Amino acid sequence: MRRPAFLSRIPVDPYIAALLGTVALAALLPARGPAAGVADGAATGAVALLFFLYGARLSTREAMDGMRHWRLHLTVLTATFVLFPLLGLASRGLVPSVLTPELQAGLLFLCLVPSTIQSSIAFTSLARGNVAAAVCAGSFSSVVGIVLTPLLATLLLGGSGGGFSPRSLVSIVGQLLVPFLAGQLLRRRVGGFLTRHGKALGHVDRGSILLVVYAAFSAGMVRGVWQQVTPLRLLALVGVEAVLLAVMLTLTGYGSRWLGFGREDRIAIVFCGSKKGLVCGLPMAGVLFGAHASLAVLPLMLFHQMQLMVCAVLAKHYAKSSGSRRTASPSAASVLSSTVSSPSDSARR
Repeated sequence: MRRPAFLSRIPVDPYIAALLGTVALAALLPARGPAAGVADGAATGAVALLFFLYGARLSTREAMDGMRHWRLHLTVLTATFVLFPLLGLASRGLVPSVLTPELQAGLLFLCLVPSTIQSSIAFTSLARGNVAAAVCAGSFSSVVGIVLTPLLATLLLGGSGGGFSPRSLVSIVGQLLVPFLAGQLLRRRVGGFLTRHGKALGHVDRGSILLVVYAAFSAGMVRGVWQQVTPLRLLALVGVEAVLLAVMLTLTGYGSRWLGFGREDRIAIVFCGSKKGLVCGLPMAGVLFGAHASLAVLPLMLFHQMQLMVCAVLAKHYAKSSGSRRTASPSAASVLSSTVSSPSDSARR
């Protein structure tokens, strides 16, 4: 079904609506007792399947070829895994006056998540930037994040993640890294099948994420963690994330100019270096935080919707400022449309 015309003008991600609906379901009908064990087991299996598909879809050769533009990739990685985490650590000064310790831990985890692929490409294309660089930078960031995000979480979150401990690294290896590597090894055998059934498997991706969110928020409801969050705290979180996004957009924009990158490369750096991947981050949060994942994923969900709306406006501004009368290509527009309506930022490339 097509979205009504007036709704199509609003960059509200329908998948975020589905996630919020899942949260509401967990609040009304949380999994308890034996049902909670079944939900947790199903979520664990779904996460392993999700990362197997990530590995099977990702073209290792394409990711390695992108290393030729190493300065751009190094800049994006620095923004994603150095500048973002530093800002996340600085947010500890907001506890407890602005954020609760649990929300701040979720905000810090958000800062450790890798960049997106699909939406970064879409916005770079719409803004008439270096699309090839965005493809390689997003893919490389996702691959690095499979390993680097858990390691950074181990170092920076420690026990403050509400149940998170270095032992979670073992779970990450078993549930995320091993299936991802298995997908890479079997890519030649299953790659054709995944390509032919890409649309159906996209529903598997999104369904797996919804299952992970339901299990996490159910556990949070049973343990009463949501009683610790007030509407004022949530409003404060939105404000903090707005500042975080503004700072990263500014740093990537002016920083890439200072480093001497051309306009097209700067656009790719801005959109790849200032964004965070929802689909990759949610399963990681479920593994890392366990029963406390419900509060940990909330900052990521809010930031994801915020970055879509802001970057949509920014991409149009870049396109107008180019001084060209050419409009965005149909392929770019179609990619952007699919990103806003269905943001499964899975590593399909």
